[in-house]
Amino acid sequence: MSDHTLEPARLADLRSRAASRLAGAAATKGSPARMTDALSALYTLASSPKTAADALALLHELQVHQVELDLQAEELRESRAELESALRHQIELYDLQPVGCFTVDLCLGVQELNRAAAGMLGIGREEVHGVSLDNYLAPDSRRLLKERVSSVVEGGQDACVLDFQPANGPARGVRADIRARPGTRHCFVVLTNVGDEQNSQPKSW
Repeated sequence: MSDHTLEPARLADLRSRAASRLAGAAATKGSPARMTDALSALYTLASSPKTAADALALLHELQVHQVELDLQAEELRESRAELESALRHQIELYDLQPVGCFTVDLCLGVQELNRAAAGMLGIGREEVHGVSLDNYLAPDSRRLLKERVSSVVEGGQDACVLDFQPANGPARGVRADIRARPGTRHCFVVLTNVGDEQNSQPKSW
């Protein structure tokens, strides 16, 4: 066995002894103070010929543990960077979709939308607060979309054809693909001009 290797039972005992030395007042101190107490405990062990070897072995174990923590921290940083990159990519894909993508509440209030959706409504994306799809649909289509949103908000998906009446153009038929947004009382609504369905795949969520 290496001079810097301890049997599990002996290592557990040493850690217990060190923890006992750090208990009490040290438990209420910040990390720098606890580190000072830890070093003091190791110094006390090292100062005695009977426990000097134990102190060296325990120090080695603590150093190995610190390296493990550093590696874990590095892995977490790398994972976070990968997730942030993936999120940016998904946001870009969402924003560049050629169909209007909306997130709406049960009253059809628009919570989020992509560029194509803003273009369909004829508004800037910064103007979305307080906007409702109600204002862009014929009366029968308003009722129909509210019914479909209410029916899928707990889960599932549906589709229907609506009479869309934008402020900056003629009325036209649009296909609405509706899907519940998990964990919320909101739904995703994708609007595609009738006749354009073959050029887009709004249902392939």
